Amino acid sequence: MSVDHYENFPVASLLVPPHLRRPIAVIYHFARSADDLADEGTDPPAARLAALAAYRAELERIAAGTLPQLPLFADLAQVIRDHKLPLQLFHDLLDAFAQDVVKTRYANYTELLDYCRRSANPVGRLVLHLFGRTESARLQESDAICTALQLINFWQDVAIDWKKDRVYLPQEDLTRFGVGESDIAAGRMTPAMRELLAFECERARQLMLAGAPLVHHLPGRLGWEIRLTVQGGLRILERIDAVAGDVFAHRPQLTASDWLVLLWRSFRM
Repeated sequence: MSVDHYENFPVASLLVPPHLRRPIAVIYHFARSADDLADEGTDPPAARLAALAAYRAELERIAAGTLPQLPLFADLAQVIRDHKLPLQLFHDLLDAFAQDVVKTRYANYTELLDYCRRSANPVGRLVLHLFGRTESARLQESDAICTALQLINFWQDVAIDWKKDRVYLPQEDLTRFGVGESDIAAGRMTPAMRELLAFECERARQLMLAGAPLVHHLPGRLGWEIRLTVQGGLRILERIDAVAGDVFAHRPQLTASDWLVLLWRSFRM
């Protein structure tokens, strides 16, 4: 198992209260399908952007109180109404997916965090809205966890993203550590590359730890779900450390044996 933001979405998990499993599944399918429009298949950029624009038009129909045209959005409209979910969070996700179609490099960490604010953080915020825990401190902790998960996914997938002509490592960090895109293309684990990935992983680790107190403020089942998610992200960072950052030769993943570690650590949080 890898750490991918949407694959860690608590879809129909036994740890999620039964009455919230369907709303969470509907939100997941919206996020997953919109992400796939931007990322999967062979359609040219213009077609991808048009498909995402069609999703945006459906959100605008929901906002106007008119009937959506796509089946997914009929279900989504009901979930949004029943739980009073902010439509802006769905628009933020679409903004991020559209950005992925046209933007393949990030000048600095601030720019990357702004992307994560729209690509990852809305997912956690929507879950918190479903559970009625929207205090400012809880939202900030959720943002830290979601951004950390997104960054961890980037660092474990440096080689995979390169094949899509995407580099999420900030350009200013490449320059600072003396790493060139040719090193990424060749999968060259130079000392500079190891230092760069160690630096980025530590950033993600500190964000995850900053958000971890959220688990103590959530209902039992959701708290355990987030405990496992936090520990899964931290475990992937340990896997990257164990191979000295060589995510080219050893893409870090969690195995069945890791679940015992995650459960043990979750009890100790």
